[in-house]
Amino acid sequence: MTSTRASVRLSLSSLRARKRRFAGTFVAVLLGVAFLTGTLVMGDTLRASFDTMFGNATAGTDAVVRGSHAVTVAGESQGTRQPVSTALVERIEQTPGVAAAAPDIQGAGQLIGSDGRPIGGQGPPTLAGNWIDDPKLNPYRLAEGRAPSAPGEVVVNRGAADRGGLGIGDTTVLRTPDPVRVTIVGLATFGGQDGMGQVTYTALTRADAEKYLTPKPGEASAIQVRAGPGTSQRELVEALRPVLPKGVEAVTGQAAAAENRDMISGAFLGLFTTLLLVFSGIVLLVATFSIHNTFAIVVAQRTRENALLRALGATRRQVVASTLVEASAVGVVASAAGLAGGIGIAAGLRALFPAVGFPFPEGALVIGAASLLLPLAVGVVVCLGSALLPAVRAGRTAPLAALRESAVDDPAASRTRALVGLVLLVASLGAVLTGGSADPSAWLSAAGAVSALAAFVVLGPVASSYAVRLLGAPLDRLRGVPGRLARRNALRSPRRTASTATALMIGVAVVCLFTVFGASLKATMNRTVDRSFAGDVAISAPAFGAGGSGLSPRLAPAVDRLPEVATAVGLGKGVAEVDGAGRALTVTDPAALGGVFDLGRIEGSLKGLGANGIAVSGTEAGKRGLHTGSTARLTFTDGTRQDFTVRAVYDRSELAGDYVITRQAWAPHRAQDSDSLIAVSFKPGVSTADGKAAVVKTAAAYGNPDVQTRGEYAQSSAGGIDMMLTLVYALLALAVLIALLGIANTLTLALHERTRELGLLRALGQTRSQLRSMVRWESVLVAAFGTAGGLLLGGFLGRVLVKASAGATDFSFVLPPLRLLVVALVGIAAGALAGWRPARRAARLDVLRAISAE
Repeated sequence: MTSTRASVRLSLSSLRARKRRFAGTFVAVLLGVAFLTGTLVMGDTLRASFDTMFGNATAGTDAVVRGSHAVTVAGESQGTRQPVSTALVERIEQTPGVAAAAPDIQGAGQLIGSDGRPIGGQGPPTLAGNWIDDPKLNPYRLAEGRAPSAPGEVVVNRGAADRGGLGIGDTTVLRTPDPVRVTIVGLATFGGQDGMGQVTYTALTRADAEKYLTPKPGEASAIQVRAGPGTSQRELVEALRPVLPKGVEAVTGQAAAAENRDMISGAFLGLFTTLLLVFSGIVLLVATFSIHNTFAIVVAQRTRENALLRALGATRRQVVASTLVEASAVGVVASAAGLAGGIGIAAGLRALFPAVGFPFPEGALVIGAASLLLPLAVGVVVCLGSALLPAVRAGRTAPLAALRESAVDDPAASRTRALVGLVLLVASLGAVLTGGSADPSAWLSAAGAVSALAAFVVLGPVASSYAVRLLGAPLDRLRGVPGRLARRNALRSPRRTASTATALMIGVAVVCLFTVFGASLKATMNRTVDRSFAGDVAISAPAFGAGGSGLSPRLAPAVDRLPEVATAVGLGKGVAEVDGAGRALTVTDPAALGGVFDLGRIEGSLKGLGANGIAVSGTEAGKRGLHTGSTARLTFTDGTRQDFTVRAVYDRSELAGDYVITRQAWAPHRAQDSDSLIAVSFKPGVSTADGKAAVVKTAAAYGNPDVQTRGEYAQSSAGGIDMMLTLVYALLALAVLIALLGIANTLTLALHERTRELGLLRALGQTRSQLRSMVRWESVLVAAFGTAGGLLLGGFLGRVLVKASAGATDFSFVLPPLRLLVVALVGIAAGALAGWRPARRAARLDVLRAISAE
């Protein structure tokens, strides 16, 4: 026990005496833990804020009556339900235990701001509905003005009005999707907030809501019900069930609120926190290599010190424990500082998001025990795990090592390492080739990607000698003696060079991965439009997610009547279950599709589908065993089941979708009618400019949607990719920063062990400028090796991701040379930056003290 305490005291005193050596480790752990803590605290805060907001908004609704059948398609968090009859309101109000009931009509409606641009629509929903007079059943509360009472009057949530520069008394347009001229008479809040994040809401009178948001009067999305005194939500639901017709159900207000909360915030929060957690993992992985390298160098430099301890009676376990105590102390202190930094990051994000137009619900930060304990534990474990191998190596130090000079440079890579690395690389290639075959396997592809990363790490010391010689060859001619010395210094310890470069390699690899995948995705979209879109211009209401209101179904016929236009075809959206599985339907005029879309080879005919015919893509037909003449059973949201005859099977479904039916077939089952795209082809002799001008003029009367040429449409379809890449680059900057800190720390420690050597070089005539140049170029060589490895690994992983995604889409694999060149130049420049401070410190060494240093 006494010897153990002495070992701990010795470790802590050594740490205090040489704390500068662990500065890079401290910062790496701090940044990684801070990022992880900020992510968890932000997620908890947003979740709690949304829970509170929805709880306040729906506190007066005890039950919701709605259609019992929901059709859910891929990518939707909630299904589409059949409407309910508003005639049920009277029957519900007569049910014992019911205090009040009101129809709730919901649909899509996008407001136009004072600048003529639509408000919202880039993700969150843009909603419209009827204003509910009962304040307890209405989740919105009037903050200013009054409720709508006449045709054309609306209430708007205050957040949407602020973003659009609108106020009470202003007149604007509401796309439903037909443009409706409305006057704002009131501003509302939701659960005490200006709105549900970026969701916009416009409330009309009940008559206007039925007119613009439903296919026919007398239908509502749901009926809100309030219980009388002494009746619980569960009791209310049980009382309502006997009076409801078949196909209609009642659920508690709490259950409905939870579903709506998940729809609005759940999917976003899940994606938001998952994205940040993934990058937290990348940051901590990069930090692991930097921390391991620091402890490996420190242990190597303390070989004689550890040997002396062994000679004085210390056991191997005590030497190992001594190193791990230092790692624990650094990990605990840095993690504690990271917790404070993470809370600051979360607070900063809360202040930043509203400033960039993304307001989150108000409320104090929610700091749960898990959000503190998990990052703290992760920080300590990462630090201990990174120091474990160097600690074991320190414990193997022989006592006789204290009697001789110990080289701190580790030997070159072993044959065993090379063999293991090659086996991992071959296994990776096999898994990737198998996983990316005709039947893609995400699991095999992921296993291949992990094996590739492991292979690159294991082969690093083997490759570093060859890579540094190759990359440093020009330095002999360009930089003379300093360049030659820089290359030799980088070659002295292949394992150390590889370990230092690995952290940067991982950061660059992830940047390269997303760059390649983004470029491939854009190329795929461009190819899809070029191959499948045969029209001259496209009319669209671009929106990501659930936002926007679509296009008026009356616009395509109006454009089709223009003298410049040969064909104008609108594509609407529908949903139905096809043989029991939810599928999206394309609602259009199938006979006219061939004039604006290239569907490839068509088996059968798109003409004459009528009210009971359907066209199916070849891919979907193969999955379900369909062919021309066979029957597919469709179940619509209203519960109607109908058999459709497959009258055509087509090859290309990128823009047309997998199932095509006529508007005639969809009309009895539709809800709010809209088109998502209108494809237009011009008559021979009409230029694109003249035709587009005519279409723009006509479209102005229908909400002024975007009219784009084929190239513009392809570019706008891929517009979200560059935004995604910008976010990815910003998040990965932290990982690259930690990698650079690792390079700088390694150089500093390496220069410390080469103090006498540097002094001799200065005594032999090397100038301060030459010494600085030598150190900086050594840093550049290490960074160049890490960058080159990262580009190779990232390109390979990008190929893996593209092949794994090919199951859903025929992806094109593209390597963007200019973007990758920028990544390479940034990596090399970062290496020069990392070597700046160590080079300055080396140049300031006193020559005589350096020569006499031990």
